[in-house]
Parts: sequence; structure tokens; C-alpha cells
Amino acid sequence: MSLRPSRAWLGNLAVMLLLAVIAWALLRLHLGDAWWQSAPMAWQWRWAAGSLVAYAAFCTLIWWRGRPREERVADNGPAPILLVWASQTGFAQQLCERSAQALRAAGLPVRLRALHAVTAELLQRSGQVLFVVSTTGEGDAPDHALPFLRKVMPQALELPQLQYGVLALGDRSYGHFCAFGHQLDAWLRQHGAHPLFDTVEVDNADPGALRHWQQLLGQLGGEATELPDWAPAEYLPWQLQARHLENPGSPGAPTYRITLVPSDGVLPAWQAGDVVEIGPQHSPAEVEAWLRDTPWEGDATIAGQPLRAHLARAHLPSDGEVPALADADAVVAGLRPLPHREYSIASLPAEGQVQLLLRRQLRPDGTPGLGSGWLCDHAALDGRIDLRFRSNPNFHGVPAATPLILIGNGTGIAGLRAHLRERISAGARRNWLLFGERTAAHDFFFGDDLRAWQRDGWIARLDTVFSRDGGEHHYVQDRLQAQIHTLQQWVHDGATILVCGSLQGMAPGVDAVIEQALGRDGKEALIVAGRYRRDVY
Repeated sequence: MSLRPSRAWLGNLAVMLLLAVIAWALLRLHLGDAWWQSAPMAWQWRWAAGSLVAYAAFCTLIWWRGRPREERVADNGPAPILLVWASQTGFAQQLCERSAQALRAAGLPVRLRALHAVTAELLQRSGQVLFVVSTTGEGDAPDHALPFLRKVMPQALELPQLQYGVLALGDRSYGHFCAFGHQLDAWLRQHGAHPLFDTVEVDNADPGALRHWQQLLGQLGGEATELPDWAPAEYLPWQLQARHLENPGSPGAPTYRITLVPSDGVLPAWQAGDVVEIGPQHSPAEVEAWLRDTPWEGDATIAGQPLRAHLARAHLPSDGEVPALADADAVVAGLRPLPHREYSIASLPAEGQVQLLLRRQLRPDGTPGLGSGWLCDHAALDGRIDLRFRSNPNFHGVPAATPLILIGNGTGIAGLRAHLRERISAGARRNWLLFGERTAAHDFFFGDDLRAWQRDGWIARLDTVFSRDGGEHHYVQDRLQAQIHTLQQWVHDGATILVCGSLQGMAPGVDAVIEQALGRDGKEALIVAGRYRRDVY
């Protein structure tokens, strides 16, 4: 932080100097013959001196309260509010940084830390801590949080001075919703820390929960500080240019390549590892079926759009959620938007389009999933797709001189394909891809690209394994195990490892092989250094 005087400080100094000059001029008049014939009494001198001292103290107090604060622990003052993030995809880190900006705007000193950099000593000398933490997979902490879990949480700490809050990010479609956030909350309570408020759960970036978090941040500012809203990014209008079934005849679920182009022809910038958020819709048949049981007309125009268009993008109210006598405007006002769906981008801007690879998911009742059903079944070709980009810095690429190991299975090849395309553009040839799927004949997604890149020397090693074809290895982790000495050599040479694909089976299997190859401490050091990163689901 800059130590130069602020404009407000300089202005206050100028005013005080001006007042001093005026006081000096008045004093000269007071001491001259024209001002007053008799000398002031002693008590009048005391009152004048006391008033001057009181005014100086008042000005000093105003300056002290309004001075810029350093984001560091003062030797003789309380620690700033500590904001800690634990993030797998970068979203928790972004929210933590935005929270810090909001608190700074309220005049509060803050400091930011990643969870792996938080020590027991830091917690013991902190007064208030806000945690913004993600849960990955089935209740796990983000990868980089391992040092905190291993070195800090096992300690018998006493934290009675600590006040804390937890913003827990998760996805209710997983069995252990926000589990790491609740684990952290329980650990803090067990060690004597005091919650400022109950843990705030966020389901899939739910805007209502985030607005609640903002309100709590405002309360920390004192006297119900009003903080500006975090306006959600608006969806961009894109078009579904093509939809192609990639694996006809596969024993697995149908998998589609989705091609999207911007409606206005203006292609934004993104990089390998970034994701798109799709605003899904119900099928037209589902919306019409709901309307048939209501008194409202789907063509009724509300806020510039037909009622059925509003319904398509929202949770359809169940029986009893909408008063029978409500008008269409009231229905629309009470709708809750459908959650977005995130997908890895398989292409780069230079290719002129966004390519996605989606496996068509089915619900337990056999109906298609919300996002995959919309893109694979219901969305019309050349029709509008609501889309927005989200940067995913945790999964961005590495410099061209750095060797890169890419490991994935299934539709996880989409994000890895973008990395390979980016590496080729940068002239990087030290790339090792390990990919697993069901059958080589039906499920070798982007196989033509990958074989061509290997033939031209852009992929130094290409290891594929197909579980239904037989052979020595069934899964990608088995192939990695067989190449464990090669893995050790690449890591020794400075390689970064990126893993993308299935959380069940593949990701923990690969993790176990990496730990076997490098040891527990070696794997943890790789994670903290940002050289072992995952985008798994």
C-alpha cells in the first residue's frame, strides 16, 4: 500500500494551517491598542487555551478515524479482519476478494490469505476471520488445503478470542453438500472460537445466498452499513450452430459435441481451462403441460416477454406455491431462476466457436438432466442459447517451456483438448496425454485431432486405455501406474499435472498413483506450488 499522503489528509492539514494563521492574526489584534483597553483575565486565558486544545483534539480524532489503514497487523493494535479462501476452481477465491473489497469500502482493514498459508499462530493472534471455502467431490476440501488439514487441524489449539464466519460453497446434487465448510465450522467451535453467524450455504452460486452473505458483511461494517450489490453477470445471446452425436453404438450414454457461436458475431476472449455457464430451459412441452393446469395464457406479455418464456427459464411452481387468484405479473415476480450449468470449453477463440462435449444425463425417473437435456434434446438448431464465460484460473495453462502432463477420462477430454490446442499455438511439444474411455471404436473423443497432433510431434506421449476393449490396463490410473517411473522423471523435469474428468474412480485413482510416485509430502508440495491441479466432477 502506498504511504503517500491522501488528498483528504492534505486538505485537513491545509485547513488547520489556515485556522492557525487566523488565530495568530486575531491574537495580534487582541494584544494591540485598538482591540480592548484592558488585559484579559487569567480565567479567560485558561478558557481560550482549553478551547484550542479541545479543538485540536477533535480535529486529530477526525483525522485518526478517517486515516487510511494498512493491511497488516499493527504492533500496538488489533489485527485486521482475516479473509481466507479455499478454492478448487477459483470461484471461492473470487468471492473472497470481492468480500475484501466490500469491507474495505466500509472502511475496515482486511488481509487475504489462501487456506494453505494459514498457520496456527496466525489464527491465535487474529480477532475475526471469514472463511470462503468450497467443497469438492463427495465432501472433500480443495486440493491446496492439504497443509492446513494436516498441520493445523490436528493441533490442540485454544481459540477463545476468535470470531469467525463461514461461507460454504457446494452443490446439492452431491451427497455431502458443503461438507468441508461444515467440517471447518465444527473444528473452529470445538477449539473455542465463536461464530459471528451461522454458516452460509451456497448451492451452485445461488444469488440469494450470496446476497445474504453481503448483508452480513454490511453488519460487520457497523450501523447496518449499506454495501453495493454484486450484480450477476448477464447472459450473452449465443446460437446453437451444431449438435453431433459423437459415440453412436457406444455401451455408454450418448455424448454430443455442441457448437455455439455468438448471435452478434463478436467472439470474446477466453483461454484454455475456462468454462461457460449455460442458462438452461425447460422443454416447450413441459412448459405447455404446466400452463394447461393454470388459468394463465402463455402468450401474455410480461416485462416484454411472453409468460411461457419466463417459465422456461425458471423453476415451475408446484401446487400451492402460486395463489389461485394471482395474476400473471405476480406469477413472474415470484419465479426462481433455474441454476446455470458449467461446461469445460474444448476450443479456443482462434477456432471461431465454442465447442462443448456433453454426456446426456438421465434423472432417476428416466427424464433427461436439466443442462444436458436442454442442449442435447430440446434446444433448437440456430436457436438462442443463454451463455456467459467464467474464468477458471486454477486450471489455466503453463508457460510453453514447462512440460505438461494431461490426465483425463470421458468428457474431461474437452478441457484437455483446449490445453493441447493452446500449447500447439505456443510451440510447446513436451506434452503427455493419458486418456481413458469405454471403447476405442466409439468413444475416442477428438481422436482425429489427437492422432494428428501426435503424428506431427505436438504430443510427445499419448497413452490411451479403453475399459471395454480388454487389454492389459482397464483404466487411466492403471496406465499411469505402469508408467510411474516416467511420471517421476517428468515431475523431476518440472512438469505440471492437470487432471480433468470423473471424480468417481479416475481422480482418486490417479491421486493415489501420484502419491505413490512422489510420496505424500512430495504430492502436497506439488499442489501448493500449483503444479498438480484438478478440474473434476
